[in-house]
Amino acid sequence: MYSIIDIETTGGSPVTDKITEIAIFTHDGLNITNEFSTLINPEKNIPSFITGITGISNEMVASAPRFYETAKKLVELTENHIFVAHNSRFDYGFICEEYRQLGYNYKRDTLCTVKLSRKLIPGLRSYSLGKLCSELNIPVINRHRAMGDARATVKLFEMLLALDSREHPLHLNMIK
Repeated sequence: MYSIIDIETTGGSPVTDKITEIAIFTHDGLNITNEFSTLINPEKNIPSFITGITGISNEMVASAPRFYETAKKLVELTENHIFVAHNSRFDYGFICEEYRQLGYNYKRDTLCTVKLSRKLIPGLRSYSLGKLCSELNIPVINRHRAMGDARATVKLFEMLLALDSREHPLHLNMIK
C-alpha cells in the first residue's frame, strides 16, 4: 500500500517553517482507496509571497486544526504504507519534523516520484511536477494546493507503475 502525499508550507525549512495544508491519497497500486485533505494552522504567519504561490492565507488557516490535532489520523492513514511524494525529501522532512517536535519518531519507507521519473523517463529537461505533468498530459487542477498536487502525483505514480516492467511494484520503495 502507498500513501501519496503533498503538503504546502510557510517556507522551505522544516526546522523554522510549518505545514499549512496536507493531502493524502491511499493507493493499493491499482486504485485510490481513501483520501484525506485539510488545512493546518501553522501557528505562525504565512509570508505574503507564499500566499501568492499557494493562495493559502492566514485567515484561511486561523480556524484550521493544528498539526497535533491531525497527527493521529496521519499516522493511521500512512501506517504500513510507502510514503510517496514528488520530491519526497521535502514533504517527508516536514512531516518528520512536525512529529519530532511532538516527541514522536515518524518513520516510513519513501518513494520519490522525481527520482523514479528520472529513472523511467530519462532525458527530460525538467522533472518539476508542473512541467512533468504537462509533458505527460496529466491534468493539474489547483496547482500549488495540496489536494491538486497530490492528485497529479497519483496520476504520475500510476503512469510510472505502468511504465515499470518488473513483476511487482513494491520494489519501487528502493527509489528514495
